[in-house]
Amino acid sequence: MKLRSKYDREILLLALPALGALASEPLYVLVDTAIVGHLGTSQLASLAIAATVLSTAFTIFNFLTYGTTAQVARLHGAGRNEDAAHLGSQALWLALGIGAVLLVILELGAPSIVTLMGGEGEVKDGAVLYLRISALGAPLFILASAAQGFLRGMGDLRTPLLILVAAHAVNATLEVLFVYGFGWGLAGSAWGTVIAQFGMAAAFFAVQYRAGLERPHPGKMRPLMRIGSEIAVRTTALTGSFLIGSAVLARIGAASLGAHQIAFQLWVFLALILDAIAIAGQVMVGRMLGASDPDGARAAATRMIGWSVLIGAAFGVVLMGLGSVVPDLFTNDPAVVAKAREIWWIFALTMPFNGAVFALDGILIGAGDTRFLMWGMLAAAAVYIPIVLLTLHNGWGIVGVWCGLAALIAVRLVTCGGRFLGSHWALTGAPA
Repeated sequence: MKLRSKYDREILLLALPALGALASEPLYVLVDTAIVGHLGTSQLASLAIAATVLSTAFTIFNFLTYGTTAQVARLHGAGRNEDAAHLGSQALWLALGIGAVLLVILELGAPSIVTLMGGEGEVKDGAVLYLRISALGAPLFILASAAQGFLRGMGDLRTPLLILVAAHAVNATLEVLFVYGFGWGLAGSAWGTVIAQFGMAAAFFAVQYRAGLERPHPGKMRPLMRIGSEIAVRTTALTGSFLIGSAVLARIGAASLGAHQIAFQLWVFLALILDAIAIAGQVMVGRMLGASDPDGARAAATRMIGWSVLIGAAFGVVLMGLGSVVPDLFTNDPAVVAKAREIWWIFALTMPFNGAVFALDGILIGAGDTRFLMWGMLAAAAVYIPIVLLTLHNGWGIVGVWCGLAALIAVRLVTCGGRFLGSHWALTGAPA
């Protein structure tokens, strides 16, 4: 890999604010956890259930961010900024519609959903209360996600970061005031988040209004819905696979599940950095293809893959070197530590391959090749899930589950890498 490239500076300028925005998203749950954790065990358990439901729902519906980024970037690359703003408007209206449906589902189905998640008694009551209040922010959160997609597509990742940082500061302040100052308990935490989300959505809406706001056009929403549905299937397949893995480990034993939680949460955290490069890929590849520059798109994409693999390899080396130390930082249970060390080598060795997969994912999303990504992820899930289920049947333990995860990464690398080596993804031009 060359030491310098003309694309490095732009990759860095896009990836850094993207990383800040990505890292800020989990802060809502972290702040809630820190504040609610001092109220009591049942309140914390209620938050855990409600936060899991909300995070899963919002993750599935983040297709608006990625789908909007890709199409807006193409229009921006083609010099059609007014059309790009109009497409951003359609994404906002679509987000409000999806958010309203999600709001109704959560409000009506909260008791059943919490019961399905294992909530009972006081824990269930608290989770239902938190979920119903937080559901009011669903349209606001999804609107903000769509607006981020528009701004990313235009190459502006600084504005979303500033809005998100301000929203998190307001959220933390209001939660402390409502929970401890007013004594609202768990409900105060939920209301603080909803109010912060309202301010965040208002700020994003104002930015879109200045760029150009067009009234709703169902016909113009259809491309977003098509791309969005393909990304949603991809994301659901990935999320569902991970849930099945956790469910299997829960049946294997508490020590295995605890060890998996340590390694997997670190895997998710490190993925944020790799995903920031993937977002740079969405923006740059979409823009260059929109500007009818497939050679530039391939060159920039190759550079991003190189950086992502290099960073992933660095993570792997550090993880391998600290394998005897890191698990002890998370638990004092020797059984959990022992199980974590069983799979640590798999965790570390997959990191450079994971880096390549994340970069390829962002590149192909930027190219609008979402149908291929959907089928590729379904193929990976079709490999992973049987391995995990056989692990339970044959007693392979936590090593079997993580071998399944390695197989999922391998399938995604082969499918996405093969696609990138071809030319079907590098279609030029912008949407009509």
